[in-house]
Amino acid sequence: MAHREQVPTATLTVGSVLTRMRALGTALPAGDGVAVFNRVYLSVTEAVDRHIDGGRFADAGAATALDVRFAERYLAAVDAAEEGRRPPACWRPLFQFRRHPGVRPLQFALAGINAHIGHDLALAVVDTCRTLGCEPRDLEDEFDRVGDLLVSLEERVRDELMPGPDLLQIADPLTHLLGSWSLDRAREATWAAARALWALRRLPDVAGEFTERLDAAVGFAGRMLLTPLPD
Repeated sequence: MAHREQVPTATLTVGSVLTRMRALGTALPAGDGVAVFNRVYLSVTEAVDRHIDGGRFADAGAATALDVRFAERYLAAVDAAEEGRRPPACWRPLFQFRRHPGVRPLQFALAGINAHIGHDLALAVVDTCRTLGCEPRDLEDEFDRVGDLLVSLEERVRDELMPGPDLLQIADPLTHLLGSWSLDRAREATWAAARALWALRRLPDVAGEFTERLDAAVGFAGRMLLTPLPD
């Protein structure tokens, strides 16, 4: 494993990330699409924090750095929207449809997960490698463990937000919509994107174009996930 340099002081800490998310949860209406995703992501971050404190990551420093860099991407998108600036393309559908009455809570949650995993996590891996002076392969264990937590959370989210079996029939459009997106596939694509971006780091023009196309593609998927559905 490559030698890791001492981690520079980050803009945020896990504690400040949790404080910010809890404040957002208090400030936003419960039915707001961003609030729905925020509750999901808060649960993930709390779980990661518990696992770090419990020694369940082999490298707690790397796990902390990845967790914070990951969260910074989401919070920066929230700040951009609140300040009237354009958030990344991957986040725009959620902010545009956050109050649409035809979008169900599960759609909001998965659209946020799609944006954060499909785009933000790849960039967070690169951010963390720069912070720690390491390679993506040195973060693979931390990436996989965070991904495992996300998978378990996605299953819980589906259980909690999915309509009951008497309401969700095979012909329900939500059934088909949910079948079109997979967190496992998103994780695999994200890891490949992170490695590609790291390999392209000395070609900033190419890396920038790759990032823009990734952002647009994830945003397109998010827009599909937020298709308004009939009651």
